[in-house]
Amino acid sequence: MRTLLDPVLDRVGKALAAAGIGANAVTIAGFAIGLAAAAAIAYGMFLTGLVLILASRVADGLDGAVARASRKTDFGGFLDIVLDFGFYGAIPFAFIVLDPTANAIAGGLLLVSFYVNGASFLAYAVMAEKRALETRIRGSKSLFFTTGLAEATETLAVFVGMCLFPQWFNVIAVLFAVVVFYTALSRIVLAARNFAG
Repeated sequence: MRTLLDPVLDRVGKALAAAGIGANAVTIAGFAIGLAAAAAIAYGMFLTGLVLILASRVADGLDGAVARASRKTDFGGFLDIVLDFGFYGAIPFAFIVLDPTANAIAGGLLLVSFYVNGASFLAYAVMAEKRALETRIRGSKSLFFTTGLAEATETLAVFVGMCLFPQWFNVIAVLFAVVVFYTALSRIVLAARNFAG
């Protein structure tokens, strides 16, 4: 998806940077829109939530483009990843709030999988930085990105599916939790191969 979207995002990012809009402002705006999406879902407004999720993820792509067009900072990279994880947790939580009796177990399992996967992602990045490793697999980033089966595009597709078919939330959440746990496990295997000894 990045090869298709990056040229468009870079053009818009340059225009925003030229207008004096900073990357951190775009990051915060994207997160705020994501929270609005979660609130809409919690009130059963699934199509509104879907539109807001898509808008939030456009902003998430734009913040990096603005940073590349102006000035990248370590704080910007830090803020981006922290608020991304906040957004990813907010959407399943919204479905739990919507109907705790029906959605709590599946939603909780998905949140645990996100937690484990996030820990594996960030711990790998720390170890990679310690060893001065670099990668451009996901483009120019502030920290080391390891790829996996469950990444931003896949997560977005799952959230879209949840909004379009909320009655299938439990099935979608459990299946995606398995995929996310697999991603974390594959990263642990990769770390064992690269960092052992």
